[in-house]
Formats: sequence, C-alpha cells, structure tokens
Amino acid sequence: MNYFSSGEVAKKLGVSLRTIRYYDDIGLVEPTSKDERGRRLYSADDILQLQKVMLLKETAMPLKDIQKVLNQITMERILLLHKEKLAGDLERLSLSLDHTHSLLNMLKLEKDIQWEHLIPLLGEDLEGKRQQRVEAMEGMFSEEEQAVLQRNLPKLEDNPVEVAKWINIIKRIELCIADGKKPESAEGQVIAEDVMILSEETFKGDAELAEKFWDARKSEEASNELGFYPVRQEVLEFLEAAMKEISLSS
Repeated sequence: MNYFSSGEVAKKLGVSLRTIRYYDDIGLVEPTSKDERGRRLYSADDILQLQKVMLLKETAMPLKDIQKVLNQITMERILLLHKEKLAGDLERLSLSLDHTHSLLNMLKLEKDIQWEHLIPLLGEDLEGKRQQRVEAMEGMFSEEEQAVLQRNLPKLEDNPVEVAKWINIIKRIELCIADGKKPESAEGQVIAEDVMILSEETFKGDAELAEKFWDARKSEEASNELGFYPVRQEVLEFLEAAMKEISLSS
C-alpha cells in the first residue's frame, strides 16, 4: 500500500500542512499509520476522507457537524449541498458584479464617488439590500406598476446612457442653484420640460404612476429603501417648483 506524508497530502489537496495536522488532532481524519519517527502517513482512503471533509466544508458546514456525518453522508447528498453552496455563491457574485458596474458607471458620470459606496464590496449583505428594495417596491407600487418601472427605469449597473440623461438634469439644476437662478427662470423651465419628456418615456403617459414615483423620490427615506440614485433635497424642491410653474402656465 502506498502512503503519503502530511506534506505530500497538503500539496496534493491544496491546503495547508497545519490544516491536515489539525484534522488529525481533533480526530476528524486520522492517518492510517505513522513511521518510526512519528510522522503521519496517509493512505488513499485517508485522502478520500480529507476530500470529503473539504467538500463539506465548502458548503459552510461546521467541522463539528462534519465530524458527525462524515461516515454516514452519501456522495449524492454531498454534491447537492455543494450545488446549493455554489448557487448561493453565484447569486452573491452576480449582485456584487452589478454593484461594481453601478459604481464604475457612477464614477464615469460623477468623476467621484464616496468611500461608503464601496463598503458593500467588502462583504456587506447585498442580498439583504436587494430584498429590502424588493419589499419597499412591493409596499409602494402595484404589481403592474412594478413591471412598468422594472422595464423602463434606467439602471445604473447596465444602462449608463439613460442614467446620464437624469444625472445631467440633476447637474443642470445644481448649476442653477449655484448661480442663484430660480425655478421659474428660463433655464429652470427648460429643465422642467426635459424632465416631462423623460417622464413620458419612463411612465408611458401613466400620470398616476408618475405622481406616485415622484412622491417616493421626494422622500429621502423612501428613496433610500428603493435604492435610488442619491439626490439632494434642494435639487428635488427646485425641480418640483419648476414643474409646478409649467403646470400653472399651461
């Protein structure tokens, strides 16, 4: 029978020598034999046991639970657990990738982003944030309205051109505010007209949905829950006043 040293096993399996020794120390996978100098010697069956441990560990199962089921669990069950773990990893990676795309597009548009926008990349619960947005959307809009918004609202992670139209409006309003121009000024009215055009494209003439959306947009709390691009309250107030001025003059 061929035997392998701890170092050979560690190299073969791509784990640390310390890990191999630790599994022996806690009785999880003990070597079949030891030589006259006390060195651990592992058989092919021992290595198979270590591989089973590694697969189960990949499923995030605690070592104490692995120890209980190692010799009873079937290969099918191991593979199903591993499949579930991989599916979860793919979901998290997809969310992280979308978030990274959003930040890259935001950086192109804004030329600067705040450090707190990067924090979710360190492992914050992106899935939890996504679920929060879903629940917030369900609480504010009907299923039909959600479908319209899902189809037509520009998404920062994959539609930077459409997002740029709205962000440029925000920048134009900020320039107006910085220059002391009022919502009823010529510049303010042109901005309001552009917003009405974009709103028509987004809400397809559904005035009730547009009103519900803007009510949510004006609420800082609702905007945060829905994951909307952050906009200063002063900008939203300018836009609301400009659009009200157009309504009064029409």
